[in-house]
Amino acid sequence: MQATLHDVDAFDLPEWLGTQDVVWASEAGLRTGHLVRGELTAGPGEQLDCDLIAVDEAYPEPVVDSATRLRVHQAWRHGQVVVGEVDGRLALAVPGTRFDPDLVLDALGRLARAVGAHEEHYAALLRLSR
Repeated sequence: MQATLHDVDAFDLPEWLGTQDVVWASEAGLRTGHLVRGELTAGPGEQLDCDLIAVDEAYPEPVVDSATRLRVHQAWRHGQVVVGEVDGRLALAVPGTRFDPDLVLDALGRLARAVGAHEEHYAALLRLSR
């Protein structure tokens, strides 16, 4: 079933994403496929579910519709990331079919810029296996 990505304005996200050190931690390994569930945290009580979704996976069916895929690619080309919501969880939509550490860091850096933070205030805790 195709995911529906509802746009989220970066200015509507919690303020702490732009003012504190933030860590994104994956709940499972990066090799789990086109969707990697995770969470952003900055301290006690400051946490937000945040998944990564690679929009180019097409088998057994496309992950997202063509218009969303095009929008994600256009944003990426211009140094941005599409911030949205999928199934009630924040999601960063990126081109590709799967994730590696470089792509995760790139997506988080783009999120940092979107909320007015410096990239060096963002870190990632990755799980490499399933």
